[in-house]
Amino acid sequence: MKEVKRKGARSAKDIPVSILEQLNKGEIESANLVEWLAVDQIVLLENVLNELNRIEYLEPVLIDVRNLKKQTVNTINEAIGTGILKQSVLNNDLKIVSIISKHKSDLVRCWSAYAIGRNPKFTIEEMLEQIQFLAADKHFGVREISWLAVRHNITKNLDRSFEILLKWASSEDENIRRFATEAIRPRGVWCEHIEELKKKPESALKILDLLKSDSSKYVQDSVGNWLNDASKSRPDFVKDLCQKWQTVSPTKETAYIIKKALRTIEK
Repeated sequence: MKEVKRKGARSAKDIPVSILEQLNKGEIESANLVEWLAVDQIVLLENVLNELNRIEYLEPVLIDVRNLKKQTVNTINEAIGTGILKQSVLNNDLKIVSIISKHKSDLVRCWSAYAIGRNPKFTIEEMLEQIQFLAADKHFGVREISWLAVRHNITKNLDRSFEILLKWASSEDENIRRFATEAIRPRGVWCEHIEELKKKPESALKILDLLKSDSSKYVQDSVGNWLNDASKSRPDFVKDLCQKWQTVSPTKETAYIIKKALRTIEK
């Protein structure tokens, strides 16, 4: 799926007032990271809950936001998503998570990812099945939050997650293939490390092998970054695997992945 086409401003001060107003009302998607970071999620939450006739959820969710030790875009996003999940349970509201998962605003869809990823009733199979829709989202922000939201549960269920993600790695959708590696990066970005994969990166070898010559640069970047993560604790594994791939897969795609994979080792 293609990204949103509107380029967006290069800095927050350059965002037109009318655009920021539409973003905070949930009427349009953010066009880039600058806009994504500029959205006032509290204002957006109030507008969305008004729109959905659920304004009574606002104050309980805001309490969770105020109680955050550190307020960042990601922590607020998680607190709102988790808060909406709590309200859906308390009010026997079976529809709200599904509604916000299809909302026009990308930030609102991000909340739904956390509502899925923090639901203790879901098995890892159910959680990944629910999140796949968001993993394939056309918006970059929703795709990033989708793996962040379920990473903790993937880590707790690594073996079963590998079985599921191996199937995802064969998907026709490059976004879903990319999720298969990005969600299990040993070190990752903005997230806790997966200690087992730092020590035993070979556990994910079947998934990596399947994507070693993927046609999508989006996927290639993820695989290369995965191996670069692994190289910081297991350089032997990464060097050996790259050497093997050079022989069994002499393609430009694999060469690109190998270059990214070895960038820390070859500094």
